[in-house]
Amino acid sequence: MLANELFDLHGRTALITGATGWLGTALGQILASAGANVIVASRDIERATASAASLPRSGDQKHFSVVLDHMEPKSLDAGFLSAVQCTAKIDILVNNGLEACSKDLTNVTFEEFLRHQGNTAGYFCLARHFRNHVVERQGTGSIVFLGSMYGQVGSYPHAYAGVAPFSPVAYHAHKGGTLQMVRHLAVYWARDKVRVNALSPGPFPSKGIPEEMRRRLTEQSPMQRMGRPEELQGPLLLLASDAGSYMTGHNLVVDGGWTAW
Repeated sequence: MLANELFDLHGRTALITGATGWLGTALGQILASAGANVIVASRDIERATASAASLPRSGDQKHFSVVLDHMEPKSLDAGFLSAVQCTAKIDILVNNGLEACSKDLTNVTFEEFLRHQGNTAGYFCLARHFRNHVVERQGTGSIVFLGSMYGQVGSYPHAYAGVAPFSPVAYHAHKGGTLQMVRHLAVYWARDKVRVNALSPGPFPSKGIPEEMRRRLTEQSPMQRMGRPEELQGPLLLLASDAGSYMTGHNLVVDGGWTAW
């Protein structure tokens, strides 16, 4: 098979949550560029529709938008059904959306910590909907969960001290749980022809973080710089396409060497 054929997604449909955000926008762009019909899922239908309209397309390629809040069971169920109705089949699921937790280990409450773990539950329920959909139509599928370097290592307190709240402990728990769930689901769903992998970004801070924090994080990185959203595009395409057809239960880390220390 030729290289371009390995990564080709023409004729396939990808559902991606959080596709209007900092990283999600780049992830949706590469899926569309590779030929996939992309279903943009968001809590805000106007943002989702605008994002879908901005994606590249060629030939009979189509993009769609649906309302889906993975933190709310009814919205999750209805959103996935709406997504299936867009194209009748979904081949790729990217669990990227995240409801953030702004509190760190010094002030997060029980309720706030518990609420944040709803992200993990939402990822699972959406993945199960997708797995059942693939089995019912006797097809194949690929699920990519967004993990994080902070699902594998602790953060550096000095990078945050005096300039920002510490990295939220609830976030670390959520991402660590996500990575273990990927391994568990991969083992159980391999027989169903559903691959389950994780894509774990390292430091990809948005433009709004304090410059002093960015400087400290840069000093900690072996590559001495922060990641750019487009640098997640190739790794995602590997996991989503036939190029990664023998990969399941894997956590693909894109962190500039951060976790190699």
